[in-house]
Amino acid sequence: MQSKLPMKDFVINLLKNKLPEYYYYHNHEHTLYVTEKAIEIGRHEACSEKELELLSVAALWHDTGYTLIYNNHEEESCLLARQYLPEYGYSAPDIDEVCGMIMATKIPQTPKTRLEDILADADLEYLGTPGFETMADCLFRELKLINTSLTEEKWRLMQISFLQNHRYFTRFCKENREDVKQMNLSKLANQD
Repeated sequence: MQSKLPMKDFVINLLKNKLPEYYYYHNHEHTLYVTEKAIEIGRHEACSEKELELLSVAALWHDTGYTLIYNNHEEESCLLARQYLPEYGYSAPDIDEVCGMIMATKIPQTPKTRLEDILADADLEYLGTPGFETMADCLFRELKLINTSLTEEKWRLMQISFLQNHRYFTRFCKENREDVKQMNLSKLANQD
């Protein structure tokens, strides 16, 4: 039972209380960032108010599965969304749409709808921003505690491969994030 807290407060409290402290990247701050970016991209992509609401809901819930499991957390996020969203008045079709968006954030990303494109881009929008290095460092610190054999050089090569294979799906991110993403890739590739 969600005890009638507003949904955003409920989800943020869940993440703050249930995620390990060493989740330096996948934490409530990441969730708030992705929620903000989903709305920003959604507005640029001319989403309706209802679509923006569903984007916001999906962004809030997209990483809640990390409270239960690390790998394949998206499925757990959907189970949690299916458990709690009816209490917030969401219909089965709305919840299905939310879960589709959550699953679209799974790597490799394979969104099938416009809203799935938007959430997939919001989740990795930082790749094409000046804040890339800071966020990537948080992810490295998190992954290093899960996989102690991860070295800085292995991480650099992983990032290069990831950035080379990543693509944005929305017009907004293609036009406003791709160039900086390529600059971030170039910086990584030239670190010898």
